[in-house]
Amino acid sequence: MANDKKNTNKKPKFNLYWIYGIAILGILAVQLFAGGFGSEATATTTPQQFLEFLKEGDVSKIEIINKREAKVYLTDEAQNKEIHKKTVPNSIFPTVSPLPNYSFEFGDLQNFEKGINETIKNNNLSTEVKYKTEENLWGNFLISLLPFVLIIAVWIFIMRRMSSGGAGGAGGQIFNIGKSKAKLFDEKTDVKTSFKDVAGLEGAKEEVQEIVDFLKNPEKYTSLGGKIPKGALLVGPPGTGKTLLAKAVAGEAKVPFFSLSGSDFVEMFVGVGASRVRDLFKQAKEKSPSIIFIDEIDAIGRARGKSNFSGSNDERENTLNQLLTEMDGFGTNTNVIVLAATNRADVLDKALMRAGRFDRQIFVDLPDVRERKEIFEVHLRPIKQSEKLDIDFLAKQTPGFSGADIANVCNEAALIAARNGKKAVDKQDFLDAVDRIVGGLEKKNKIITPEEKRAVAYHEAGHATISWMLEHAAPLVKVTIVPRGQSLGAAWYLPEERLIVRPEQMLDEMCAALGGRAAEKVIFDKISTGALSDLEKVTKQARAMVTIYGLSDKVGNLTYYDSSGQSEYGFTKPYSEQTAELIDKEISDIIEEQYARAIKILEENKDKLTELAEVLLDKEVIFKDNLEKIFGKRPFDKVEEA
Repeated sequence: MANDKKNTNKKPKFNLYWIYGIAILGILAVQLFAGGFGSEATATTTPQQFLEFLKEGDVSKIEIINKREAKVYLTDEAQNKEIHKKTVPNSIFPTVSPLPNYSFEFGDLQNFEKGINETIKNNNLSTEVKYKTEENLWGNFLISLLPFVLIIAVWIFIMRRMSSGGAGGAGGQIFNIGKSKAKLFDEKTDVKTSFKDVAGLEGAKEEVQEIVDFLKNPEKYTSLGGKIPKGALLVGPPGTGKTLLAKAVAGEAKVPFFSLSGSDFVEMFVGVGASRVRDLFKQAKEKSPSIIFIDEIDAIGRARGKSNFSGSNDERENTLNQLLTEMDGFGTNTNVIVLAATNRADVLDKALMRAGRFDRQIFVDLPDVRERKEIFEVHLRPIKQSEKLDIDFLAKQTPGFSGADIANVCNEAALIAARNGKKAVDKQDFLDAVDRIVGGLEKKNKIITPEEKRAVAYHEAGHATISWMLEHAAPLVKVTIVPRGQSLGAAWYLPEERLIVRPEQMLDEMCAALGGRAAEKVIFDKISTGALSDLEKVTKQARAMVTIYGLSDKVGNLTYYDSSGQSEYGFTKPYSEQTAELIDKEISDIIEEQYARAIKILEENKDKLTELAEVLLDKEVIFKDNLEKIFGKRPFDKVEEA
């Protein structure tokens, strides 16, 4: 049996070395026949020695070929001389005409002819001189054939290289272009990520763990009549841990795990995507029970028939159709589970989202304060941290941060501590890291005039004053007039994490955002372009109040928001021109009302606003304590504490 196996694994005798040998022989043949048949029997000499032979009367005829080569024919008497005996032609090729005794190449034709004529004249010789033009037919034929031989050799070499890798070989192989590019993880693969490395995401982790448990202990569920889910879709904002969760599944599941991206199905050739889907599920079924993970599935799972004016996405639709058939069609194997991740669930095709294909949609949301603490604990493991570091404080200082953002904060804090020559990472390093990520890098050497600096100070002081005086505005953390990123100044707030937002809360936030421009108007009676980002934020909030959340009395309880992202209205607005005018007027009225409210608050507290701006000009950075000294404690803070 062993001998049989060895024999079956042997490569065929014909390989690429034969092609190389043929090409080399072709080159040698060109060299061989370049001088014509029988040239191997002709001796060589030099022009000077030839003139000596001519002078002695040994030469009967000279042929000058192509004005660069001479062929010498000796007389019968000369051929019997001892010096010429070795030059008598003895070719194996039959010839009609006699072969030359000597051949040589010369330089300038005129000088050569002059030497011949003088020798013949001076010695009264009857030597015949002929001129010929010869074409090397065999050489020309082989030279013309040589490029084709080389092209065929190179083509066979490329074909053999492309077909030698098998189904798991390198990408781009032309014979494997329809093969799946999925990377296989199994019990032999060293995958270090486990569920212990996934902090937070308790609900999502529980559902995914159940799928892994089903594959390990199917009897536990099937004994009660349950069926394994065919697919689970991980949905959530970028950086929340969808791919990390899939890596943990690969590390925990003791079954084959196929991982690939949605873009791996896309290729320039027609039919390749569908072929790769078929091959992927074929491999998965052969190794069932198994898991397939498709990251960024929206690359192939977009809704069909939307915005397809040119028909350019037919290949993507064919790939999607094949995926739909493999997930739930005739002959579907139930022992293959499909996990997929996307942050664009609104654009996915409805047929892909239905039960029976993706039975579960697992929402991986931004972490809350408790989950952020757990995520910090995971990412702080490899970092040398200060003993006094308060992880609860860090979790509270990072509202709205995703898991990827928190990982970035920990890394930036370590880099900042190392840059400052510290032995451990402390609280201030983390605060600087948050500032660096949110606002950008400080630019202390940026050129700014005293007048501009004063305007920035009052602008930021206006934000701080309004946010301090309003109950529902986000509490202030610090204010700076040091240029950072693209802004000349910035104010940091610690927004309350709300699940629902009321109109008065949105209006207070809008009023605080307009506090910067209002301060410029109150103090300088002029406004500037510095409020661009504030106006953008306020306009979006006001438009959302009117057109999305239905919080406007004039427009009513209507929303023009389409959560599916596939509006049936196309390019037309889902409301009339009269309603559009009403919406525009309502948005403008809301913003102007809050701007007037901000001006009123600042005029009533103009002296405190001025004092705060002067402190800011002096220190460049102020904190919550500075506002308490000037304004006193917020009255509604006591109510909240009570």
